[in-house]
Amino acid sequence: MQFTKGDLVMNIKQILAGAALLLPFAVTSIPSQASAFQVIVNPHGLNRPAQTIAQRPPQVKRHAPPAKKKVLVSGHWEKTNHGRKWVAAHYIYK
Repeated sequence: MQFTKGDLVMNIKQILAGAALLLPFAVTSIPSQASAFQVIVNPHGLNRPAQTIAQRPPQVKRHAPPAKKKVLVSGHWEKTNHGRKWVAAHYIYK
């Protein structure tokens, strides 16, 4: 039985096409590290009563003084006994 050049090219194409189709399946069948973990199924866990979570007693709200706000006072001239003096911008609490 003799093969011609056309038959040989066709066989190579079929082999490559088959390999391309089988490659994704071969890669996904390789065991991964995640599949090595032991999985424990507890069938009796469903019949267990629900856990009650202890609640904190309600906090007594105390009246807090209003928070002081930081306010920017822009630079300005101030009168003094010796003339005018430049005061740079600064923050004060109100």
